[in-house]
Amino acid sequence: MADIIVGMIIVLIVFMAVRYIYKEKKKGNKCIGCPYGGNCSKSCK
Repeated sequence: MADIIVGMIIVLIVFMAVRYIYKEKKKGNKCIGCPYGGNCSKSCK
């Protein structure tokens, strides 16, 4: 039972991370996690 709960928590964390990345890319942010939020003068690599 504990294995199922731990597995569900891991799946939830991965899902939330993928959702965050998708939303940021949809906004047009090239550098996810950059404090400038897409207003960078450099292209992030």
